[in-house]
Amino acid sequence: MPHSRLSGPQRIVCLTEEPTETLYALGEQHRIVGISGFTVRPAIARKQKPKVSAFTSAKIGEILKLQPDFVIGFSDIQAEIAAELIKHGVEVWISNHRSVAGILDYIRRLGALVGVADKANAYADELQRGLDAVALAAAALPCRPKVYFEEWDEPLISGIGWVAELVRIAGGDDVFPERAAEPLAKQRILEDPDEVVRRAPDIILGSWCGKKFRPDKVAARPGWDAIPAVRAGELHEIKSPIILQPGPAALTEGVHEIAAIVQAWAQRAR
Repeated sequence: MPHSRLSGPQRIVCLTEEPTETLYALGEQHRIVGISGFTVRPAIARKQKPKVSAFTSAKIGEILKLQPDFVIGFSDIQAEIAAELIKHGVEVWISNHRSVAGILDYIRRLGALVGVADKANAYADELQRGLDAVALAAAALPCRPKVYFEEWDEPLISGIGWVAELVRIAGGDDVFPERAAEPLAKQRILEDPDEVVRRAPDIILGSWCGKKFRPDKVAARPGWDAIPAVRAGELHEIKSPIILQPGPAALTEGVHEIAAIVQAWAQRAR
């Protein structure tokens, strides 16, 4: 039997940006009744949908007033919000993906959960083709830079798994691959800033979640003037909405920004 237009949940609250961006990309935004206040993609969502949550907190009363039949969140950090909603009888899905393959799988699963699996599979395939094209261009580079990705500055936190993967796809090599394998931020804290100096990255990418990256502050750290990236002025900001959320933005705009920086570095390094 064909799906009726009314199959799947009809009143979805998205506690982070990636389900909002994915549902809009699939043309299913009519199902969304509330979003995260941190949502910036797509821009129209902020105009169209009420904002009912931050990342670690949510207006439980406001969410319940929306009478959601499905709430979507991300990671252990939203466990308490999820538990509170479950106690009120709300159905909640907390995804916990941390890799590029995980993001693609997330899109497929989300599509299946709302009854548009075919659309979601086609979209995930399209995103994969985009990544393959970036990787193909990167394979032609004359050399690969070593890249340090900084997620936070006080304390220093290195990049999460999907970020390290996207750096690799874009033609660089993450200097803390063993940290990138750790899902929790506390396990990626660099107790010794000299560790970055020793790993001598050619490029430093900064994305300080929710605040502006300050290359001048990074360059002024004791001993960091010895780092090739600092000497060459290769300190670049990647805005957090396009790289630190495990959704479509990271696989499109995020990876393309990294690839552009890596390509420009490779031209100069020849």
